[in-house]
Amino acid sequence: MSLLRRIVVVSKKLRLRDIAQEVAREVFVADDLREATDIAATATPDLTVFDDTFPPCQIRDYVERTAGAASPSGTTVVVALSDGSCGDYEYKQAGVTHCLVGEQDYERLHEIAAEIRDDAQQQAAAEAVNEDFFLDETAAAVAMVGRGKAIRKTLQMVKLVAASQCNPILIVGDTGTGKEIAARAVHTLRHPDQPFVAVNCATLTANLLESELFGHVKGSFTGADRDKTGLLELAGAGTIFLDEISEMPLELQAKLLRVLQERTFRRVGGTRDTTCRATIIASSNRDLKKEVREKRFRQDLFYRLSICPIALAPLRSPERREDIPLLASYFLKTSNICAAKQNTITSITKLAMEALCRHDWPGNVRELRNVIERAILLETTDKIGLSSIVIDPIESSETAGHSFGGHGKDFSLEKAERELIARALHETGWQKTQAAALLGITRATLYAKVKQYSICKDRPDTRAAQPAFQQPAEAEVVAML
Repeated sequence: MSLLRRIVVVSKKLRLRDIAQEVAREVFVADDLREATDIAATATPDLTVFDDTFPPCQIRDYVERTAGAASPSGTTVVVALSDGSCGDYEYKQAGVTHCLVGEQDYERLHEIAAEIRDDAQQQAAAEAVNEDFFLDETAAAVAMVGRGKAIRKTLQMVKLVAASQCNPILIVGDTGTGKEIAARAVHTLRHPDQPFVAVNCATLTANLLESELFGHVKGSFTGADRDKTGLLELAGAGTIFLDEISEMPLELQAKLLRVLQERTFRRVGGTRDTTCRATIIASSNRDLKKEVREKRFRQDLFYRLSICPIALAPLRSPERREDIPLLASYFLKTSNICAAKQNTITSITKLAMEALCRHDWPGNVRELRNVIERAILLETTDKIGLSSIVIDPIESSETAGHSFGGHGKDFSLEKAERELIARALHETGWQKTQAAALLGITRATLYAKVKQYSICKDRPDTRAAQPAFQQPAEAEVVAML
């Protein structure tokens, strides 16, 4: 069992000092508050233990004086009270984390030390994850995963725009590239304590969208039985995110343009102007210039929006593709799609990762996340193997169904599995450990399969002219599930 780094004991009670020696590598003993404060300033303890000879006011003074000298995991303060003593509440108010009542309660220092160790380990793990997957704290705060050139450019633009007074802000990118994540990043940097309100312009009719955005007054239309506050007003001094603004009807685009120019709006059926204080962020997965040329988007609104647009690269682009392994690993570590498998599937095999890197990902990051979560559900070992990587489950199921239906007489589960194993062995020069790793199975399972299918090293079919190991057809993958 690991020990705490350092403890400061401000007490003459020998039992407290003995237990402190059991739970920490270094124990500092102080006779008074002044000495304890000096030690804390240089030793940065994980835990400080007082006895009740020190009143709450003195401990509060210690907590305030040492607040800037805490260890990375923070400093916990414990006070050991005598049997029958009172004042627990006053000590808690002074900054004491735990109160031990009576000598029989001193053993709880072991539990308290264990809690401190667990918290420190979790914090270290979280920092390691952030260091592995994110460029900096801003990216980590909104889960903007990636360390490649594309994500660096995006984050640079996010910070530049957020630090300015730019309003409105336009974010463009293919479906699934993370436009809302980028919007939240701007919001987090600009005004994190204010509301973030999102609306999808593609899901509402023109009348409903107008009412949602601007609100309405009672009696303004059939069914308006009371006043309604619009999202522009609810956003206050925060952010309103207009997702897929290219789907907004033309007549409503004109009203939005007036809001952007005048910074005021009226509720539907109302006569009073309301000031719009929110940052307006719009996103589109369409080419807005093309939409303007085809008269589906107002030119004046386009130029009003595109002051300093933030463009998100698709996952197929060379500058973003390098983040595919990082994204896949991140989704594996953070997925909660199957509680029973959480932390049991620890990695992705080399072959499976190569298959992920070869795909073009028309659905971008969202599609990659779905594939990884599907693989988690399908995988039965501790590593995601190639057989669990199913890019298009519907198409694969249909292909497999035709094959089993008699249209592909030479296709069978045994043949597909046998050929895949033979090709893996051929690729690795019959190094069974490497072949098992490529297939995402254990060495023992590979031996059993080689014996089951009577695969021999000198059989002609295992030396088929294949320059390199290739990904099997998706029908073969599904057949092996």
